[in-house]
Amino acid sequence: MLNRFLVEAAVGHPLTVHGSGGQTRAFIHIRDSVRCIRMAVESGDAVDDRVRVMNQMTETHRVADLARLVADEFGAQIGTVINPRLEADANELSARNDSLRLLGLDPIPLSSGLLADEYDLALRYSDRVDRDRIPCRSYWNEGRRTAAEAGRT
Repeated sequence: MLNRFLVEAAVGHPLTVHGSGGQTRAFIHIRDSVRCIRMAVESGDAVDDRVRVMNQMTETHRVADLARLVADEFGAQIGTVINPRLEADANELSARNDSLRLLGLDPIPLSSGLLADEYDLALRYSDRVDRDRIPCRSYWNEGRRTAAEAGRT
């Protein structure tokens, strides 16, 4: 979703928020993801054959808040459309990454300049974007298609 918002901003398309934008999503920079895998593998001897769950995420944001962040940073508009997915209008994602932080994870947050770097990349290749493919034209099921065509969320 973050990449989609940055590309939409780069080509001057309103940021596409499906439904209320109240869904919470987790994020992690690819370099952090690779570090997490390395830390998990390298610490494998310490688990004594137990199952270990490690949430590979560094921060969470609501879709609408992320859209506002990108819009404010790059002067984009936000467009709300019918949600093509069959999902809750809002959710609270409660995930922790304590085990990875204890292993030494020092996350790269969105506030570190990451958005600007990715936006610059999207601008550089914006001529490759097929703008006709930006609007969602697929639906999870016929009920969602019918709701979208009727203008219901």
